[in-house]
Amino acid sequence: MAVPVVDPSLNSSSVEVDTGVSDPPRRPRRRPARADVLAIGAYALLGVLVCLNYWGDVQHRVSSHLPTDHSWFEWLFAHGAYSVRHLENPLFTARQNAPDGVNMMANTSLLGVTLPLAPLTMLLGPQVMYALYLGAALSATAATSYWTLSRHLVRSRGAAFVGGAFLGFAPGIVHHANGQPNFVSNFLLPLIVSRVLRLGEPGRWRRNGVALGLLVAYQIFINEEMLLLTALACLVVVVAYAVQRPRATRERAGAFLAAIGVGGGVALLLTAYPIWFQFNGPQSYRGLQGGVFHNWGEDLMAFVTFARDTVAGDEAVEKTIGLTEQNTWFGWPLVLVGLVALVLLARRSVPARILAVLVVVFTVASIGPKVRFDGVETGVDGPWAYVPDDLPLVEMMMPTRLSLVVVGAVGVLLALAWDALARDGRAPVPAPRAGDDTSAPAAGPRRRRMPRLVGYAAIAAALLPLFPRPLPAQQIDPPPHFVTSGGWRPYVPDGRTLVPVPIPSNVHGLPTLRWSALTGQEFPIPGGYFIGPNERGEGVFGAPNRPTSTLIYSTMDADRVPEITEENRRQAVEDLRFWRASVVVLGANPREAVLRDLMTALLGPAQRVDDVWLWDVRDRV
Repeated sequence: MAVPVVDPSLNSSSVEVDTGVSDPPRRPRRRPARADVLAIGAYALLGVLVCLNYWGDVQHRVSSHLPTDHSWFEWLFAHGAYSVRHLENPLFTARQNAPDGVNMMANTSLLGVTLPLAPLTMLLGPQVMYALYLGAALSATAATSYWTLSRHLVRSRGAAFVGGAFLGFAPGIVHHANGQPNFVSNFLLPLIVSRVLRLGEPGRWRRNGVALGLLVAYQIFINEEMLLLTALACLVVVVAYAVQRPRATRERAGAFLAAIGVGGGVALLLTAYPIWFQFNGPQSYRGLQGGVFHNWGEDLMAFVTFARDTVAGDEAVEKTIGLTEQNTWFGWPLVLVGLVALVLLARRSVPARILAVLVVVFTVASIGPKVRFDGVETGVDGPWAYVPDDLPLVEMMMPTRLSLVVVGAVGVLLALAWDALARDGRAPVPAPRAGDDTSAPAAGPRRRRMPRLVGYAAIAAALLPLFPRPLPAQQIDPPPHFVTSGGWRPYVPDGRTLVPVPIPSNVHGLPTLRWSALTGQEFPIPGGYFIGPNERGEGVFGAPNRPTSTLIYSTMDADRVPEITEENRRQAVEDLRFWRASVVVLGANPREAVLRDLMTALLGPAQRVDDVWLWDVRDRV
């Protein structure tokens, strides 16, 4: 997550913060433009590299790390296209979890992306759109971070490039690219942060407030959790700045608060109904059953460990301490370089001191309810041990994800450190004075050059091991020809569902969830991969199991058909009636034989139609 830090007491054209150096001279237009194009091109190539394994067979490959999440996001791209094509309310869908449906605002729906890209999804298909967008989101985050850093914080384009590359492709961000493109879609966050830190500009509170409100409203439809983390980071930044610059804070407090009010009003006006729908619409819920996310704290050893998806990463280490998400995993060289940079810069730089506060606050906050060290849960309480599970807005947060703010702080720190080295190299050499021995070589520049080279080498040595590798991908069987060719159409009239076996869930039925995505969601299905309410209104993963779906899953796990009773057959008919089924379909599956025997025992002999086993149940339900 990008968290650029600028001094609100300076105008937007200033790129120097509390160093006593005046604004940089204007450069010719060509040089920045060329540097910008090269930076964005490099980021685009990195995005292609990260997704390279998908492009080898984009139609039949999914993430090896999170294959079900990968399929869910393919389904989301199909949902955006379906909503646009049929002019349906995108905040809700009945194409999954039939007949109850899914509240899309109460789930990770990425509507701010899938709706605008719907025409491309219709043209290219959700598999291509997923891989294309994933790489583009990583690159776009790096690009907007580069733009913000180069325009508002650092002089050196090289410094902005290094910071932008880390903010877009940090190990914790690339880790989420394994099936969770919502957590790499951070391209608006640098713009939001820089806008927040300009809210105190005199005479511009209306414009700044409106711009912030528009950005926040859009981010709500991309990832609300990252927006919340960004808001918390901005709060810490503003408080830390106010403590260090109380006079400047008082002078700009009026404009800042007025702009905040305008921004909040604009964002609320644009998102009031979707947010109401999220918490009060059909299939909404309150919190997650058991507060399951609260135990996900960051292992302290993760901060100094190399992530799996980097050139220095080791999958064996991941199995030891990777029980939570890999949101930091900086490696020990970067931690060492970062600490040294903070010590050296904090003496003369307000941004560096603010970054130090961010690192400390959000590192501690990410630990969770119990301190974990090298894969072992110690008996020491972490900060989340004192946070109620049902606290509003926080109830669904994972403590480990708070460390994404640390990722942003480290990215900005790298840019500041590189810029300080570059600025030192541009320092003027004093003219010789009368009486100086001009025949002797000047010692100053040489003495200055060596520390600069050491600094550049240290940053490079810390970052090179974190260079991303292509994400691991696995092959997946295509949907049956019966499904993709439209052979199902005569069997599924309007208002009825196609019941795939196994029924999609958070654990089983990954291929059958893709049946819906890859056919443009033309037929509704029961079950699915989502969060919905249980009987107490708490959020649970997937649809509540019915007797028949439970029987299917247990049969798959045991790889044998249990004894089927008349009660099982009666329940099967009741479940099919609840799902409004018209046809039950079994395609190729590792458990195909046992599933066919099970469904035959429940529903009678199957028909072989094209490449599937089919049970026509329209006359029974």
